[in-house]
Formats: sequence, structure tokens, C-alpha cells
Amino acid sequence: MKDWLIVFKYVANYKRWVALHVIFSLLSAAASVFTFAMCIPFLKVLFSMEEMVLEPVTFSFTNGLLSSVTHNLNYLISIVIAQYGKVSALAMIVGMIVVFSLIRNIFTYTSLSCLAPIRSYTSRDVRNKLYNKIVSLPLAYFSKERKGDLMSRMTNDVNEIEWSILNSLDSFIHSPIEVIVFFIALLSLSPNLTLMALVVLPVGGLVLGLIGSTLKRKAKDIQSKMGGILSVIEETLSGMRIIKAFTAEKLMYRNFSDKNQAYAKIQTSLYRQNYLASPVSEVLSFTIIGFVLWYGGSLVLGDSPSIGPETLITYLVIFSQIIVPVKKVSTANYNLKKGMASINRIDEIMNAQNPIQQAENPIAIQSFNDKIVYKDVWFKYQEKWILQNINLSIEKGKTIALVGQSGSGKSTMVDMLPRFYDVVQGEIVFDGHNLKDLVIPDLRNLFGIVNQEPILFNDTIFNNIAFGLENAKEEDVIAAAKIANAHDFIMETAEGYQTNIGDRGSRLSGGQRQRLSIARALLHNPPILILDEATSSLDTLSERLVQDALDNLIKTRTSIVIAHRLSTIHNADIICVMHEGEIVERGTHHELVKNENGYYYNLYRMQAFK
Repeated sequence: MKDWLIVFKYVANYKRWVALHVIFSLLSAAASVFTFAMCIPFLKVLFSMEEMVLEPVTFSFTNGLLSSVTHNLNYLISIVIAQYGKVSALAMIVGMIVVFSLIRNIFTYTSLSCLAPIRSYTSRDVRNKLYNKIVSLPLAYFSKERKGDLMSRMTNDVNEIEWSILNSLDSFIHSPIEVIVFFIALLSLSPNLTLMALVVLPVGGLVLGLIGSTLKRKAKDIQSKMGGILSVIEETLSGMRIIKAFTAEKLMYRNFSDKNQAYAKIQTSLYRQNYLASPVSEVLSFTIIGFVLWYGGSLVLGDSPSIGPETLITYLVIFSQIIVPVKKVSTANYNLKKGMASINRIDEIMNAQNPIQQAENPIAIQSFNDKIVYKDVWFKYQEKWILQNINLSIEKGKTIALVGQSGSGKSTMVDMLPRFYDVVQGEIVFDGHNLKDLVIPDLRNLFGIVNQEPILFNDTIFNNIAFGLENAKEEDVIAAAKIANAHDFIMETAEGYQTNIGDRGSRLSGGQRQRLSIARALLHNPPILILDEATSSLDTLSERLVQDALDNLIKTRTSIVIAHRLSTIHNADIICVMHEGEIVERGTHHELVKNENGYYYNLYRMQAFK
């Protein structure tokens, strides 16, 4: 029951369609009962058992709706027999069976049509919520998760929910309604026979439940295995150049083949268990019908018959129909176990906590007016401290350069400014306010970021430069591209600014991709620039041209520059040298090179010698 409640949580937004499905399911089940009720007068007429009924009765639930229907049908048939004969009465009964069957199927189709928007729109909603949750999670989350597994949850797991659960909504709603209506009809025909059936049916449900008890665990394992396969595929496509360069095709194939074999093995087990449900339910169905047939026959053939043979045959016809929705409910519950594994995997993302939270009453901020101050800042991802006792003041209009060995904490230090990460100890003060007290979107809009690795999208050049701006003007995009030394090569492409650059900009060179990312940052015209090795991918000529443009741009902005090549930051107002998470030296280029025992001097000497 708990699993079913979780399912209905996903369709809660479509209560109107669910209500319509319930209404038409009731009408369909009622039409089914009326169809099968016609068997009694048909059999009586066929075997000359019909007693003439001279007066109709009022339809009443108190006296049994089915009894009222049967009595009035007998009355109608009696009139037809009296006027036209038994053959005409049989023809009328057959005609009524066809009409009720048509009505039943119209209601069935209408009820199923009401499920179509529930299935498609619920899947859409799950994907939207999942995607929105993923883009809202902090960067630290993605350093712990495999991209392939996240992709699997957004595709395979959502599809599994649709096919295993939403596809079974008819069984969750329509089938129980049919079972209830049919049982009411069966109670009207023979209470004793129905009570016996109620004792036998749960036994079959228990057996099917035992078969499906391990499905949830296996389904979760198989989805996890598919996540591993997608991860290998993603890594292969991203690292194809390295794979070929190191002739590692066989190694990657073995890795993929092992994961694929593990997936196939557990999938085979799941299929076999799935196939077992149908024959077991078939055997149980015939066993239950056999019990009902034996007990019903004893009621007909006993010394004091409590029901007639026509009632028993009609009872068996209706009871055989109740087996179908009962099997559907069992199958739906079986599929629910599989689908719940996917729901749990999706809920793991939906319930993931985002430590980067906005304050209850955040301070709106639209500009940078004074300075940013690191006050005794400490930070760690897990156990080891990445930053230790950072104290630094970044005044408006100044250029601050961070240099040092890889892994010394430079990128982590600047990533805390737009709150990609939060400090563990200490605080960062922005214009007199704690960074955590500011509106996060307002804060991030004040930064323009150019990463060491250009991050572009499979879209046009224009849309990549204008990324994040809904109504960017063409002249502004072109102006930003010119400053970034990108306009000339853009105009040499086939369609200029409307040229598609391929996946991650694969149709461009590394230097061209970097210049587009610089143009993107420039177009936003932020008051603060973060340049993380912004010119590292450029050739010598392009680096010089872009560096000149950045030097001119930096004069009117506050800039934090991460650099390994000291030639790009010798004009910085303050150079901070980082080593193992600490600022070990700070000063201008000329001040730092005077200390022949310092880290900066050693870096300078090595690069000058080089």
C-alpha cells in the first residue's frame, strides 16, 4: 500500500483525469455486468426453463440491483415470447448482449483515453523536476556522482516509471473497480459461493506476491548497471583522442564488455522471474475456478439445490471475468516492484540536500561598490583542508592574481565568491555583507567567469556568446567578439555567427573556443571578472591580442586572475602566491622578485630560464 501511495503522489496533479477514469471505469464495469446478466434469460429460454413474468418491479439496491434487472428482463422477454415466439426472444437477447458489449467497450476506451495525458504529462513532469533539481545542486554533488548514472536516471529510470507504473494505472484503478462491481454481482447471484471464492482468491495473490518480492532489488541493480554502461560510453566519446593515442581500444572494450556482461546476467534473471508470473497466475486461475465449479456444482446437485444451473453458469461466466482484473492487479503490483526501484533512484536525487542555501531574508545587490574581504577562511571537501587561514582584501578596480602549483587551492578560492562552494570556517564579506546573506542570483550576475577549459554548447556561435541573455543585440555580440579577437575567424566560417559549433565546440580549435568563452564573459559586462587561465589555450599571437584586450578591460573592472604563466600577470596590483592551501607570499611583481628565497622568485626564474 505504501508503494501505491507513492505512485499516486506522481499523478496528483491530474486528479480531474483520474476522476474521469474512475467514472468511466464504473460505467464500463456496470455495462459488463448487464451484458453477462443476459446469460440467465438466454439460458432459460434456450432450455425451456422460462417462467412468464407478468409484472415489472422497481429497480432497487435494497432488494438487489442484479435481481431487479433480471426480473425486468424476464418481464420484457415474456412479452416478446407471448407475441413473437421463443426464437424472436433469443434474437432479442443476443441483440441486447451485443449492444451492452458495444456500450461497455465505448466506456472502456473512454476510461483508457483519460489515462493518456496522465502517462505522458506525468513523465514530462518527472523529467522537468529531475532536470530542475540537477541544475540547482552544487558543484560538489557532481564531483561525487557519475555523469552516466545521472543520465541513466533521467532516461532509463523515467522510462521505467512510465512503462512499469504509469502503464499499469489502468490495473491500479480500472481493474479494482471491475473486481468490486463483479463481486457485488456475484453476491447477488450466490452469497455462499462468493464467500468461498473470497477465501480462495487471496491465496493466489499471496503466491504471486512472493514471486515479485525480490524484483525491486534486482530492478535497482539493473538500473545501476546501466548507469555504469552509460558512464563508460560517455568517457569513451569524450576521450576518444586519448584512447586512440595510447592504443587503448582493447582495454576500453574489455571494460565495456565486463559491465555489459554484468548487466545482461542480471537482466536474464529478471526476465526469467518476470516470465514465471504468467504461468503461475494461469495455474492459480484454473485452480480457483475449479474450486468454484466444484462447490457451485454441489449447490446445484445437492438434495436441496440453492441455485439453478442457469445461475451457476452465469456465475461462472462472471467469475471467469473477475479473474482477468485480479490477474491485472497482480501483474501491476509485480511491475510496481520493478518501477519502485526507479522511483527510489530518482528520489535519491530529488531528496539530495543542497548546502548552498539562500538566507531567509536575503539582501538584494545590483552592483559592486567597495571591496571583497576573505576573513580567516578555511575550506575542505572531505577530511583534508584545501584552504587554510585565507585573509585577503580585493578592492574595487584592482587586479588580484593568484599563482602557485596545481592543487594549491587557487580555483577553489575563487569558486567561493559566486558561492559554488561555501566556506567551512570564517567568512567572506562583500561590500560589508556576509556573502551568505546576499541573493544568490544577484551575486552571480556580478561575475564574469572564463574557465581554463572552454565550456561551450552544441549551438550557434551567436547563442554561445549570448548564453544567459534572452534579448542580446547582434551589435553587442559582435562588439564582444571583436574585443576577444574572435570576430575575424567567426566571419570565415560558413554561416558566420549562425554557424553551429558542434558538441562542446568540436568544430573549432582550442584557441577559438577560448576566445568565444571570453566574448561570452565580456558581453555580460560584469563588474568583476574571474579569469582562470583564460589565455592558456591560445597561440602566441592570439594570446597577445586577447591579453591586450583584457588589459584594457581590466582597467575598469575588478579582476581575479589565476595564472601559471607569470608574464600574463606582471601588471597585477597584488599577486598572491599559494602553496598547499595557504597564501605564503603577496605583493607586486617587482616586490616579489626581490625575495630570492621566495616561491614566486623560483617560479619566475624557472619560467625565465625556460
